[in-house]
Amino acid sequence: MAIAVALGLYFNITVAEWMILVLAGGFVLCAEAVNTAIEIDIDLTSPEYHPYARDTKDVAAGAVLVAATTAAICGFFIFGKYIVAAL
Repeated sequence: MAIAVALGLYFNITVAEWMILVLAGGFVLCAEAVNTAIEIDIDLTSPEYHPYARDTKDVAAGAVLVAATTAAICGFFIFGKYIVAAL
């Protein structure tokens, strides 16, 4: 997120682009918070190994991966044109 802020300030991106960056970053943080809550809950309710517990944790981690990938794609679309223009 810090890199996106630095690039945004450097390239002087538009308000709409800032909004997209903030939403994408918030999306990742929310997904990570939900993932953490699910992992804590699974650890409390299923202290022994169980394949369903593992699968639940894997799906929650996959949601974080999807959120991070989406944020990276947003960053690529926003900063790609500025970086190409600067070269």
